[in-house]
Amino acid sequence: MQRLFSIILKAMELHFTPEQEAQLAQIATQEGTDAERLVKDAALRLLEEDACFRAAVREGIAQADRGEFIEETEMDARLEQMLRS
Repeated sequence: MQRLFSIILKAMELHFTPEQEAQLAQIATQEGTDAERLVKDAALRLLEEDACFRAAVREGIAQADRGEFIEETEMDARLEQMLRS
């Protein structure tokens, strides 16, 4: 069985493989920080992005409930334009 390493973040413990720990250490060194700070910052960014995503989904649902939506063909055209940009 492969041995797992841990980074303890206050009341939370995360387990990484030796390869993952080496990757985290390398990135942390490049960024001039330590692995614990790197993981904490990444987790906080994830929480912020998740909150923004959920708010956008709630707004989209509210708009749909109000009848504010576009037809599929218009959405396809918008997506095509975004992909070309």
